[in-house]
Amino acid sequence: MSRYTSATDADREAMLEAIGAGSIDELFADIPESVRLGRPIDLPAGKPEQEVYAYLRDLAARNVSTEDEISFLGAGMYDHYVPSLVDALLSRSEFLTPYTPYQPEVSQGTLQVMFEYQTAISELTGLPVSNATLYEAPSAVASAGWLARLQNGRDRFVVSRGLHPHSREALATTAAGYGTAVDKVSLSGGVTDAEALRGALGDDVSAVFLQQPNFLGAVEDLEALAPVARETGALLVVQCDPLTLGVLRPPGEFDVDIAVGEGQSLGNRLDYGGPSFGFFAAQEAYLRRMPGRIAGETTDVDGKRGFVLTLQTREQHIRRERATHNITTAQTLNALAGIVYLSWLGRRGIVELGELLLHRTAYARGRLAELDGVELLHDQPVVREFAVRLAAPVDRVIERCADQGVNPGYPLRADYDEFEDGLLVAITEQRSKADIDRLAEVLGAAVAAEREAVHA
Repeated sequence: MSRYTSATDADREAMLEAIGAGSIDELFADIPESVRLGRPIDLPAGKPEQEVYAYLRDLAARNVSTEDEISFLGAGMYDHYVPSLVDALLSRSEFLTPYTPYQPEVSQGTLQVMFEYQTAISELTGLPVSNATLYEAPSAVASAGWLARLQNGRDRFVVSRGLHPHSREALATTAAGYGTAVDKVSLSGGVTDAEALRGALGDDVSAVFLQQPNFLGAVEDLEALAPVARETGALLVVQCDPLTLGVLRPPGEFDVDIAVGEGQSLGNRLDYGGPSFGFFAAQEAYLRRMPGRIAGETTDVDGKRGFVLTLQTREQHIRRERATHNITTAQTLNALAGIVYLSWLGRRGIVELGELLLHRTAYARGRLAELDGVELLHDQPVVREFAVRLAAPVDRVIERCADQGVNPGYPLRADYDEFEDGLLVAITEQRSKADIDRLAEVLGAAVAAEREAVHA
């Protein structure tokens, strides 16, 4: 409220006079009377500021954050530590306030941030080119589908059921708009079934979509799957978790065509679900069809290093029929958080963080597997997330755990009918050994209580 400056009656009169209008109603003269409301909006009377503040404070108090409970909730968004350095740089006015960098001579800082970010994503994924972000991972997956369709003109996608459900939904929604079918490939033992994948392929398949690690936390065998996916000339798109790339081989080592993913874990807080950013990297052959913005490095007339928006085949100032995509923006501020975070971690730090996740996840997996009424959903290698089966109603178990200040994870039944009893558990460096022991204690007690309630 303190930053809001309202327009006075005198301000409104001055603005109307400047545009030659006699009243605000004249501004809406072209709107037919039949579609106008014709009466005041039915809203309650206004309240004093202090009452509004107290009301909003009470509403906020009903929320539970990861600072109020021990959270093992993941499924794409994770409670990682964000160093104070990130906010210190993001809040600087030259980063916080810039507009779209169409005038490079006054946008060098913003363009350099985009360029450095692209470089970091290329290094992480092992692919030569990156754009300056998309909105989030699902829209990046959907964008990869459209690129594939433009590239080869084929009209079918093959998607592993290990791909994030939101990404599958976004891809299916956009693909329906340009008449492309989406066929799903089943999982076997927690990972993509290679034989089912081979059976789903054909000369009409535009792209194959996998995830590494997949939604169930399992590490896919990309070395075996990649050749299968490419047998009929389809593009291979892999959604990957950037913080696992310190310990897993990058997509570029498997000749993946496009790597996409969710950048929230790179210096972006959960913040009630967003905003975040999606990253998009590809082989150089697809550069001219990549969505979003791309910042390039150049030299000016004096030979000095400079930055520009380049290959702008997706911007709104070219002819629509020539554009390769309708996304014309970038999550630049969120990407800045990502590059600051990666710089803070450094090359060795991202490896050490990945190793820490491996060790703590292995410990948590072992502790939960020892519990009566809990068993592993699969025994594949995992990095930071794993799935278990509960011998009790999952929702009731989650409620009991929440009453004890622990969020045990994500119920899989929302996205997988066959895993009605499944729970997805995520580990970050924020979860200590003591936190994991607390999860085992609370989850074991909740499962036992629910089993007793069923038999009572």
